[in-house]
Amino acid sequence: MNYNKKTVRDVDVRGKKVLLRCDFNVPQDKATGAITSDKRIVAALPTIRYLLENGAAVIACSHLGKPKGPDPKLTLEPVARRLSELLGQEVLFAHDVVGEDARAKAAALRPGQLLLLENTRFEPGETKNDPALAKALADLAEVYVSDAFGAVHRAHASTAGVAAYLPAVSGFLIEKELAFLGGAIADPKRPLVAILGGAKVSSKIGVINNLLEIADTVIIGGGMSYTFSAALGGQVGDSLLESDWLDYSRQMVEKAKDKGVELLLPVDTVCADVFAPDARSQVVPAGQIPEGWQGLDIGPETVKRYCAAVADAGTVIWNGPMGVFEFPAFAKGTQAVAEALSRTGAITIIGGGDSAAAVEQLGFADKMTHISTGGGASLEFLEGKELPGVACLLDK
Repeated sequence: MNYNKKTVRDVDVRGKKVLLRCDFNVPQDKATGAITSDKRIVAALPTIRYLLENGAAVIACSHLGKPKGPDPKLTLEPVARRLSELLGQEVLFAHDVVGEDARAKAAALRPGQLLLLENTRFEPGETKNDPALAKALADLAEVYVSDAFGAVHRAHASTAGVAAYLPAVSGFLIEKELAFLGGAIADPKRPLVAILGGAKVSSKIGVINNLLEIADTVIIGGGMSYTFSAALGGQVGDSLLESDWLDYSRQMVEKAKDKGVELLLPVDTVCADVFAPDARSQVVPAGQIPEGWQGLDIGPETVKRYCAAVADAGTVIWNGPMGVFEFPAFAKGTQAVAEALSRTGAITIIGGGDSAAAVEQLGFADKMTHISTGGGASLEFLEGKELPGVACLLDK
């Protein structure tokens, strides 16, 4: 896949109407609908400001949640209000996506003004990538700018379909994601160390497989390490285990040997008698978890090894926690890895999702080179899959 895509800097937007796809899928308070984190809105500001300052009339659009048609609880109106506070100027709001209100307001929009359309998923054609909806969206503007990295792995009308009808370029957020993630995959500063955690091997199959082709070291932690442990003949007690994936795990161990990639698995485990924050716990060698106990974190010896592996890395990609970091007693492995990454001189890339949440929660976010804004998109990126919302953009 070509990661060298045209950006907003490569097109003249002065006096033009620009359709801007953002990721305004913000978390909201269930009772009041108030936005509980505006991080995604803030992340879109550099591109929005650039377009407005360079004389574009901006028509922004986004999805929010998973509505099955129009749903007042999932309107983007609160986003328009918050965006207007952050920008310090009025943000116009259209009460539909491509209906009468949107068309009239888009037609009247002047350079330097911003209009936000209603939730794109209120249109049934959005998730089906319906050409009629894509064409109707494209008809509102003259240029398409994609800046919703969290949604580029989906071929929807507003993320990919519109690019068939308008010149399509990336905003600054996607440009940054492509530079870091694309760089780490295509031309990493070596040694390249990949740290993979999280609950399930099954959700990371493609990622492990692809990274064994390009990494120098692959580190496995989290719930999925017990499937590897069992595959190698270990006892895992009541730990999370995907017995359908034992053969696959053995194949990955063999593949690492064939490729000369160092595959690091836990050598000890912190296990608990129940899945609870105040469970009794003990440290045991990996593969020797007693009956009735379950592994909830990597052990102290493993922590030392994993931290040593990132100390002299050139590039580190981290996706997925090392244990149940929601429970403070079982967050030590994840904490130690985050801390080691904050101290290394390597380029550090956090692949969205839980690892991004962990790094922020632990206060190490500003020490990382790049924290991806798209969990699902960054995973598919690391798998080497083509992302429809990136493939549709013009090549440089």
